[in-house]
Amino acid sequence: MLIGLFFGSFNPIHIGHLILANTIAEKADLNQVWFIVSPQNPFKKASSLLHEFDRLDMVRLAIADNPKFIASDIEFHLPKPSYTIDTLHHIQQKFPQHTFKLIIGEDNLKEFPKWKNYEQILEQYGLLVYRRLHAQASEIAKHPNVRLIDAPMIDISATFIRECVRQHQSIKYLVHEDVATLIRHKKFYL
Repeated sequence: MLIGLFFGSFNPIHIGHLILANTIAEKADLNQVWFIVSPQNPFKKASSLLHEFDRLDMVRLAIADNPKFIASDIEFHLPKPSYTIDTLHHIQQKFPQHTFKLIIGEDNLKEFPKWKNYEQILEQYGLLVYRRLHAQASEIAKHPNVRLIDAPMIDISATFIRECVRQHQSIKYLVHEDVATLIRHKKFYL
């Protein structure tokens, strides 16, 4: 099976994530997209993140109606901070029968050479890259294992959603309805 790995904090997962994952699954002919919930992104402060199990619950709720989507807690069981290359190696060892591609935004290409063992990621896995507004051009986009995917450029940020929640404003249409209900019920981001 060909599987796209969509890493993220998903703090919270929003409609933009779902639209991108669905579009990439269709355009790249993926059998599945695995949402890899990152417990601690090396580039983000841990204190700004909701607990990893709460973020995993939100992902599960958001993708429950799509059989191609899988929520994964695989990084919860790896050393922190989690680096993409280490997770990729772990996943490939655990599921050798599958072929994996990394899904990233075009805005990450410029910084991609700063990632741990980025050359290995390119050579062994490859990238499915969705376009982003204001992304800077990168030579990496020309690599043979990089495929640019034409997907809607939806500029929704989890930061904006968290701020709306803090200000008691509606997040309807920004997140899946079940995710909005969970956020309200558990008083997340207040």
